[in-house]
Amino acid sequence: MRMLRITALVLIALLAWLQYRLWFGHGGAGDVRVLSQQVHGQERDNEGLKQRNDALAAEVAELKSEDGGAAVEERARSELGMIKPGETFYRVVETQPAPPPATPDAPAPEGGQ
Repeated sequence: MRMLRITALVLIALLAWLQYRLWFGHGGAGDVRVLSQQVHGQERDNEGLKQRNDALAAEVAELKSEDGGAAVEERARSELGMIKPGETFYRVVETQPAPPPATPDAPAPEGGQ
């Protein structure tokens, strides 16, 4: 009878130790949860990068296509401000509305004296 109790206590202690290792030990449930969150975050980052890579691949394909000259010209005009010989470049500048005049009751603008 005494041997049965000792065996039962050893088995219960072993079970408790294994449960502790499962839930709180290295590689346990907490670590799995943290790693799972990291994996999901990395998958989101990868999806964004994949979309960017797809857009760049489409742009490269457009530049390499037979009608790539038009795409190159469009980029040169928009990004570098280039114009063709004989063309006249006009820049339209919209004016900013004038600030309302300051009244004696109004507080001075920030940075003013």
